[in-house]
Amino acid sequence: MLGLIPLFLGIRVALKREEREDEDVFEKMEARGANQLFWTVALITIASGGDNLGIYIPYFTSLTWPETMVTLIIFVVSIAILCYISYRLSKITLISEIIEKYQRMIVSLVFVGLGIYIMVENGTIQTLVGW
Repeated sequence: MLGLIPLFLGIRVALKREEREDEDVFEKMEARGANQLFWTVALITIASGGDNLGIYIPYFTSLTWPETMVTLIIFVVSIAILCYISYRLSKITLISEIIEKYQRMIVSLVFVGLGIYIMVENGTIQTLVGW
């Protein structure tokens, strides 16, 4: 059933009405500052990698302790760089205006696309059709 959750989330975001609640969330994020937001995004990025467990568990079990530490350091540094680049891009007025204007559509397309991709790659569609 892999892929159904992102597909559901994408459809839910597309159908959900825009509410004042979005502005409240934005105000709370601004009050916390960029540092808190940076770490929140970093943790979400790490937590979202759960679908790769089938790849990384065998990979990490084949590594020595020093190789594991180097791999984890590279991973954390890469996430920090990705978050920093994303943060800097969001400060460019044109990019932030486009994202603000089309955020609901972008999020929906990303989630639906991700859900379909995961379903195709993991055979979920074949499993559902075979029922």
